[in-house]
Amino acid sequence: MRAIFLVMLAVPLLGGCVSAVKTVVTAPVKAVGKVADWSTTSQDEADRNRGRQLREREERLGKLSRQRDKATEKCRDGNEEQCQRAEVLEHEIEAEMATPY
Repeated sequence: MRAIFLVMLAVPLLGGCVSAVKTVVTAPVKAVGKVADWSTTSQDEADRNRGRQLREREERLGKLSRQRDKATEKCRDGNEEQCQRAEVLEHEIEAEMATPY
């Protein structure tokens, strides 16, 4: 009778042991999964990064184009320095367009 009582008291304590064993056994699998996630890029992440690169390139081209247009306008007004600046900006735009995405 006494042995049955001790066994009944020990049963709830075994649940904690089983839980601890489960945690220890699954820890390496979870660690490998996290490393794989950190070391690889999903297609969604790659698409987002590519889109960001394209937007940044378009912003740079737009800024250079606006600067070139302002310099060209001032060049038409007779400012020789701005004529040279417009040429430099045109070359920068060409260089930016020549670089791969």
